[in-house]
Amino acid sequence: MATTPGDEATVEFMLKRWRDPKTGLDNAWREDYNVYLSFPNKANPNKVTVVDPSDKVLFTVREREKAYYPEQNDPEVVQPYAAYSPAGHAKGKLVYANQGKMSDYALLNATVDLRGTIAITRYGGEGRSGKAINAEKFGVVGVLVYTDPNDINDGISDESKTFPHSWYLPPSGVERGSYNIDFGDLLTPYLAAKEDTYRIPKEKIRGIPPIPTQPIGFEDAYALICELDGTDAPDAWQGGFNCTYKFGGPGFKSTSHFNSSDVQLSIYNSEEIKPSANVMGIIRGSVEPDRYVIYGNHRDSWVHGAIDPSSGTAVMLEITRVLGTMVKEGKWRPRRSIIFGSWGAEEFGLIGSAEYTEEYFSKLSERTVAYINVDISVFANATLRASGSPSTQGVMFTASKQVRAPGTTASVYDNWIKYYNRSSPNYGLIPNVGFLTGAGSDYAPFIHYLGITSMDISYYYDRSQTKARIYPAYHTAYDTFDYSSKYIDPGFTSHQAVARTAGNVLVRLADSLLLPLNCSDYAESLEQYLDEAVKAFEAKLANNGISMESLKNAVQLFRKAATKLDAVIRDSNLAKETPLKARRINDQLMLLDRAFLDPLAFPEKYAFRHVIWASRSSGVPTFPGLADAVEKAERTGLKADWEQAHKHLSIVTQAIAGAAHTLDDVI
Repeated sequence: MATTPGDEATVEFMLKRWRDPKTGLDNAWREDYNVYLSFPNKANPNKVTVVDPSDKVLFTVREREKAYYPEQNDPEVVQPYAAYSPAGHAKGKLVYANQGKMSDYALLNATVDLRGTIAITRYGGEGRSGKAINAEKFGVVGVLVYTDPNDINDGISDESKTFPHSWYLPPSGVERGSYNIDFGDLLTPYLAAKEDTYRIPKEKIRGIPPIPTQPIGFEDAYALICELDGTDAPDAWQGGFNCTYKFGGPGFKSTSHFNSSDVQLSIYNSEEIKPSANVMGIIRGSVEPDRYVIYGNHRDSWVHGAIDPSSGTAVMLEITRVLGTMVKEGKWRPRRSIIFGSWGAEEFGLIGSAEYTEEYFSKLSERTVAYINVDISVFANATLRASGSPSTQGVMFTASKQVRAPGTTASVYDNWIKYYNRSSPNYGLIPNVGFLTGAGSDYAPFIHYLGITSMDISYYYDRSQTKARIYPAYHTAYDTFDYSSKYIDPGFTSHQAVARTAGNVLVRLADSLLLPLNCSDYAESLEQYLDEAVKAFEAKLANNGISMESLKNAVQLFRKAATKLDAVIRDSNLAKETPLKARRINDQLMLLDRAFLDPLAFPEKYAFRHVIWASRSSGVPTFPGLADAVEKAERTGLKADWEQAHKHLSIVTQAIAGAAHTLDDVI
């Protein structure tokens, strides 16, 4: 875990590898921070119990996961807990609130008086902390969170069919996690968490649970949910237990041995400011050392973390070993500089606590070509899966065509298009590259705050073979080397494939005369977003006197400018022209995502400045500010909210038009 002695040992391990005289980088160093983290009390573990009216304990939730191997009994295995949940005691009748979305609580509250209750929710549908934040608005005093077998195990809950007999989560398994919304250090928003940095009062932290919250295993959730009274929950709320999920009376059935009993949470978490470090390394460029490609992965884990994050760290270390060896032996040096980062405290949601705020990163922001993230990199029986800025699509396709997919004669590209594809109006059937629309990982500060073109590369399991929302041992004590080598990637061949693919992308970005970024692919994505916006919102906006013509014109302008720049690139013989022409074109490609930044667009959203890829609450896959504003105006009918919709239409229109102008030669 971040800030523990084991984490510090890993820092020293990374530094040793990157400073190796034969296989290391040109330089490696550490950047130290003091970060605000939340821990359970080892001496006084969190407890969840069922108590009768006389406070006699009838049932106690398991405090630690069942040990199948010695790894689960390691003294450093942290008790399951909700990081940043407040300490405190909460007691009340139990209700089942599905995924803890606002709509879930609203539906439940129409039938059950939620004031003073304890809600049990399942992972998925809503962010971890959102389940508790939403609950408190309805008077709920405490929240339990569990992983339903339907969502992670394809409905399997029998212990004889789960780990260690398969990759499925065993009944006692509990997903730990950071229960906060805003990324970055919670006490130093928009500032690096250095020793002398100003820190806001703890009471001003937002985005964390306001009420006691605790995750539990599905064996204990079964014991509670299947005893609930009340109305049958809707079909969409039903899960993998062999009982009908009910809302709760609130509370348990009269025929249950829990009749008239309350659920009680006793949470003893505490917060501390503790030291953590990012480990940095660099290979300096030979021609453009002031242009950077950043490649990163977080280092900290919740328990053993064999897959999340160590698979990604292993891939990064192998890439640095190969490239470092070539540099040390004088066989190769990239045109541009490559910076490697091993981020600390990401698992606590502190992505960005240092990455985008430290002084040297402020300087890097205008010089960075792209950020590559290899997050949780490998999964069973799998294919490549990637998200990124639209302009990175082509370089990922090119790289993946040059790597063989494990266990086949096909390329990674061919395997990718087989399992995960989309229809493109420009290219036909191609692999699907997702958008970076949320703050889900290490790339968040780079794309959302700095507007650095980013991509997130992983190897992912075959979605047609399982409904699991993520690999089942995620954030549990079962995410071990044995689990990874036995069930996830026997022989570590997928590790090799993703390393070769990501390394190929990295070298192309660092070594190509012209950056392999395609602004016409960006135009296609903007057109896709425009089509969705027109279908969903044009008539509603028109009914309120707001026209979308300016947005349509801006997207057309962007397409025209992208096509023109494509022609300049295609028709230029840069070997015979001034080097400044290549530099100019590269700057246009490099700075494209920066052109979409608007620091005033989302005053209510922390650190989201990119008007195309900011987070959104709307289910319509389109421009986030516009979609959320229109849907809010629809709900309220207020003139002021329709004015906000008009404002967000103007914000995204002018951002796109401005970005189009950056692709022109000169004004």
